[in-house]
Amino acid sequence: MSLDIPEQVRKTVVADGNESWLDELPGVVDSLAREWSLVIGRSFAGGHAALAVEVTLVDGTPAVLKVGVPGRDVAQEAMALRLANGAGCAKLLREDLGRQALLLERLGAPMYDLVADPASRHDLLCEVAVRLWRPIGPDIDLPTGAKLAEQYADRLPRLWEQAGRPCSPATVADALNCMDRRRLAHDDRSAVLVHGDIHEMNALQASDGSYKLIDPAGLRAEPACDLGTIVRCNPDLGDDLWARTEQLASRTGVDATAIWEWGTIHRVVSGVYACSIGFQPFGDLLLAEADRLTA
Repeated sequence: MSLDIPEQVRKTVVADGNESWLDELPGVVDSLAREWSLVIGRSFAGGHAALAVEVTLVDGTPAVLKVGVPGRDVAQEAMALRLANGAGCAKLLREDLGRQALLLERLGAPMYDLVADPASRHDLLCEVAVRLWRPIGPDIDLPTGAKLAEQYADRLPRLWEQAGRPCSPATVADALNCMDRRRLAHDDRSAVLVHGDIHEMNALQASDGSYKLIDPAGLRAEPACDLGTIVRCNPDLGDDLWARTEQLASRTGVDATAIWEWGTIHRVVSGVYACSIGFQPFGDLLLAEADRLTA
């Protein structure tokens, strides 16, 4: 099978020393196509942690075949998609975790391309987040928001040094303080399923005109964890981030301080990571805003 592997996927795999996976991938996709009766189409560009290709089911239904690269386990995503069952996220049609493969509902264009007004995008992202959230207990095998905050707190200082200290020490300290408070605030009794990375490129239009999310990280966490990513978004718009936070709190009943603290966490972690991989100007924009807020 001739398979178009996006350059960013190829770079990720080579950088991790898994070149043999690239040789094996056409055979994996071919076997999945035969077993699931799929017609393989073009590859999607833009991602780096998975190959995603257009496919058509035997009944003509359009879908997406996603195969995770080595080291990027799709089991957590599959769990989140099963729990969502098509509400707020793309519907999971089939899975083969042994081959790191998911068959997904095919959606349309991203919100970023369809909705010009940033404030309208924020409202729509809030709506889709609310549709996704549902109570889940500790018996569900997903990491918690507390665990995420703990992992970020361990990772951020090292990543900041590796990236050449792209923001002030005060900004890092502020983010670490927020991580500690959100870790301590976690409560299994009120935790819900959250996406973990809600933004305008991860929200695609469904056939009914609504939006659904793709690529869920899948966490058991407080809803503020998701709303914080909406506060992180678009730091160059010039709007008041605290006013945005209060609006989200008013719409959802979620504590504004929790939203703000998760926004701080996502802004600094995403900004430092973006700087470390040269994803610009996104990284610099995030950290310039973070430095301004802690000055």
